[in-house]
Amino acid sequence: MNKTLSYGAVVSAADDSSSLPRWLRLGFWACIVISVAVVIRRLVALVHPPHSAPPQLAALDAGFATHATLTLAHILPALAFVIIIPFLYMRRFAGAVWIERLFFPLGAIVGITAYAMSSDSVGGWIERSAVLLFNTLFLFSLLRAWQLRRNPALKLRWITRAVGILLGIATTRPVMGIFFATSPITHLEPRQFFGVAFWVGFSINTLIMEAWLWSESGRVEIERRAAIGRS
Repeated sequence: MNKTLSYGAVVSAADDSSSLPRWLRLGFWACIVISVAVVIRRLVALVHPPHSAPPQLAALDAGFATHATLTLAHILPALAFVIIIPFLYMRRFAGAVWIERLFFPLGAIVGITAYAMSSDSVGGWIERSAVLLFNTLFLFSLLRAWQLRRNPALKLRWITRAVGILLGIATTRPVMGIFFATSPITHLEPRQFFGVAFWVGFSINTLIMEAWLWSESGRVEIERRAAIGRS
């Protein structure tokens, strides 16, 4: 009986969002919100191009509009992918087959189309190199998670790694915002700072997620949440 109560306490703690560091929870939800907002903004710009946008932003909108089909093929699955991410960590949906049946195919589509999108990147080879590196790490993490699907803890570890990398696209946005805000002083154009923003944003997310996954609290939290799926 004591063993049962102890296991129940572990599961309860895993489902409690307060068991995660506050900074990690805030960063996670901020990335989710920013990612969704970015996709919605791009969809609106494709359907109804703004007429009063700043020149630099208008030029970016026009560039995406020239390959609208590819853009939609990338951002629509990305939107669905980001929306289902929180369900991966909810106790109510622990072990739900439909989540993984969506997660892995959507992730593969997002990764493959990201390669195609990078062929005409705004930031040239600097941006393209960031996409090639981090997108490859993202797809590799997805593959490892799928290969280790019979081991809940390792699977969740690799899924979390993939999620952290992908949400790096959200972290690039504040970095880009800084560059846009300071462009009257620096005179830098998007083609000059987009690549740097991609490297900074994805690097921040990847390094923070790796540090947490290898920390004691990260290992314990992954084991706890994996235990929910086994219950």
